Amino acid sequence: MIGAILGYKGNQAAAKAAQGVAEFNAQVAENEAVILQRKKTAEDANLRKVSERTIATQRVATAASGIEMSGSALESLKDSYMNTQMDALNLAYASDIEQAAKASEAALTRAEGRARATAYKTASYQSLLEGAEQAAKAMG
Repeated sequence: MIGAILGYKGNQAAAKAAQGVAEFNAQVAENEAVILQRKKTAEDANLRKVSERTIATQRVATAASGIEMSGSALESLKDSYMNTQMDALNLAYASDIEQAAKASEAALTRAEGRARATAYKTASYQSLLEGAEQAAKAMG
């Protein structure tokens, strides 16, 4: 009977530990999602800064050559702005996918932890029942 009680206690502790590990791993995944969001924000700011420098260089070069900012020069400037916006949208889309993957990872980790904890709890009850069965056979 002592073995059954120890088995019960051990499996209950393992269930609690499994849940704790799963929660920790889920928190790590959620923290990684926050880091990915911050990375996207920094990359977007850097992209726009580089783009503004490029556009400023285009304007200076156009003005220095004596060409008026119209026609193909203006079209080139518009293309630069549009390309920057498309690059920013692509960065945001890729980041959203990465963040969604981390959120899914966190949810899956929690679900796996709950499943492991349930399995350990079931094993703990089984241990008690087996102990009770052995005690009943010994008594009678």
